[in-house]
Amino acid sequence: MQKLVALYRVCIEKLKCVDWLGPLALRLYLAPIFIGVGAHKFANWDDMVAWFGNPDWGLGLPMPALMVFLAASAELFGGLALLLGAATRLVAIPLMMTMIVAAGTAHWDNGWFAIAPGDPDTSTAKVLATIGIPAAQKSLENSVAVGERVSAAKSILRTHGNYSWLTAKGNFVILNNGIEFAATYFIMLLMLLFTGGGRWVSVDYWLCQRFRYK
Repeated sequence: MQKLVALYRVCIEKLKCVDWLGPLALRLYLAPIFIGVGAHKFANWDDMVAWFGNPDWGLGLPMPALMVFLAASAELFGGLALLLGAATRLVAIPLMMTMIVAAGTAHWDNGWFAIAPGDPDTSTAKVLATIGIPAAQKSLENSVAVGERVSAAKSILRTHGNYSWLTAKGNFVILNNGIEFAATYFIMLLMLLFTGGGRWVSVDYWLCQRFRYK
């Protein structure tokens, strides 16, 4: 047992040589996402303001123009900062706030899943439903209804459409628009808040090195 523990410690020490890969991977994954959605908001300003402010078919937020500006700025410039590894911990905070707002306003009522599962037997909610969580059981019931609709849509497309061409880029699914992606991005940003941009390939690291010696 002592040998296994010693081997484990050696492996952990070796991994420290490449511990910068984790923060780098998170940054490179998140940066284009936030840059893209931020640029989209600025490019479609009027539509975004209308959606943020309308209480009937939008988010119904107060001061929608200001909200769009704050969200788009945080996403676009925060995404650029993540790409460079500049002020990583600082920019993670407003980006985390945008994910909280997005989850609470645009996705919360739709539950967890971003894509609605169409098969309750393979849904991740099944594990939680077996221990009696009501929301998970409701999700499984929803999966049955989703599966029926997807099957009906596929049947119509096979009969009246070029099904092989329509599905050449992927299978048809029903968008659930739940909080899954927002929660996932929040957790990834939370990790960057604690770890920073990482060594070697971040502006933060080289600035820290420069001012440390001064």
